[in-house]
Amino acid sequence: MRIVSLLPAATDLVAELGLAGDLVGRTHECDWPPEALAGVPVVTAAAFSAETLSSREISDAVGGAAHSGSSLYTLDTEALAALAPDVVLTQDLCDVCAVSYRGVSQAVRVLDAGPRVLSLEPRTLDDVLDCLVTVGELLGVQERAERRRAELRARLAGVRRLTAGRARPRVVAIEWLDPLWPAGHWVPEQIDCAGGEPLLAAPGEHTKAMTWDEVVAARPDVLLVLPCGFPPERTLRERALLTSLPGWAVLPAVRAGAVWVLDGPAHFNRPGPRVVRGAEVLAHVLHSVRTGEPVTAAEARRLD
Repeated sequence: MRIVSLLPAATDLVAELGLAGDLVGRTHECDWPPEALAGVPVVTAAAFSAETLSSREISDAVGGAAHSGSSLYTLDTEALAALAPDVVLTQDLCDVCAVSYRGVSQAVRVLDAGPRVLSLEPRTLDDVLDCLVTVGELLGVQERAERRRAELRARLAGVRRLTAGRARPRVVAIEWLDPLWPAGHWVPEQIDCAGGEPLLAAPGEHTKAMTWDEVVAARPDVLLVLPCGFPPERTLRERALLTSLPGWAVLPAVRAGAVWVLDGPAHFNRPGPRVVRGAEVLAHVLHSVRTGEPVTAAEARRLD
């Protein structure tokens, strides 16, 4: 089967199912697993270079606080047609994250072959894992997908067991630095699973910008910094956006040395199977509990 993934999380799902070899097209942001994607053609591009812009400039470019993001990505329809896909995987959850379902539908409408277009719109941890089966059914590997879902659920249950009965620190997770944006959707559930109390966002919630005063008033014991699309190195370059804010030094999380920079794209921003690893990382961050492989500095580091 010839698969084009127009969503990094969907690429993760395809790889989880052992079908990365069937990918014939991907986005410019699909980066995992790197060894399987090296020769897969890229059919999208960004309307601007995030590397040259600040967080505020990126926010303004994608539509400001409304997260409207009307034309952030271009889709090479000629390249897509030449790839003759059987299946195109996309999303309609967030225009800031990838090409929208509407844009993809318009593009494939003119193709002769008429590929099947599947839009993924998970909002919770259960939704994310269920997407694995939805994709597996479409790609003809339903039993394999159900086994992998069961394995991932078992890992989450293991995290809950290891952190059960412990004091639950109050946690704020920041998904964007300027303006400040709390991490919603599945992230509050990751925090809860790992033995924390999520603040300022509810499970499944599509959040909106918040003020620094709201963070200060919440008095978090732990602050997680995981900007959408930013690897930890990029986040650290903009650390002053947080550390220069009034009242930063007296925030309980700061006083306790419990401000963590995490790999958002790998384990928190994308609704793919690696969100399970994100919960395991948080068990280490919140309770120094190890579940799964040891947590590396690339996955979680304290903000000094």
